[in-house]
Amino acid sequence: MKTIKIILTMALLSLSGAAFAQTTSTVITDSTSESSVDTDAKSRTIVISPPPSAISPGVGSSSSDLCTTGVSGAVQTQILGISTGEMVRDENCERLKISKTLYDMGMKVAAVSVLCQDRRVYDAMEMAGTPCPYLGEIGDKALDQWKANPHRIPVVEEMETKGDVQKRNAAVATGGISLALLLLLL
Repeated sequence: MKTIKIILTMALLSLSGAAFAQTTSTVITDSTSESSVDTDAKSRTIVISPPPSAISPGVGSSSSDLCTTGVSGAVQTQILGISTGEMVRDENCERLKISKTLYDMGMKVAAVSVLCQDRRVYDAMEMAGTPCPYLGEIGDKALDQWKANPHRIPVVEEMETKGDVQKRNAAVATGGISLALLLLLL
């Protein structure tokens, strides 16, 4: 037990001496420096921006009672962008609306006359045995007038087939690709 007391006392004295040594030591540092910097710099600014884009215009009508359809398109290359749009008239839709309006006003012969301006309707009326009106005449009198004036009969319109549409679309696509390649070479 006595030896433990001695060891503890010595440990305490060594710790107090270490604490004393830490508190009494002072360090003085004195330093001076001189420096000179010469800078010769070139600067370059890089601006990152979104790619150019041609946006098709929204072409539409505010009323569903109009006989028009909006068509638009856009093409963009690295250098040039083009966009366009337009309204396309639907003449058959107009003819139907005019005919319906005339019929609603009680003008049935005039309504049929408007429809008879389409060769398909003219042929259908003739096949049904009820020829189209001719200058106010109806029935057999109108049929006789049509036979006497064949130059007044509506012209036959050739209907576009699926093959015709595909050929036209192929030609348009070929022209578009050729134009795009030409613009890329610029």
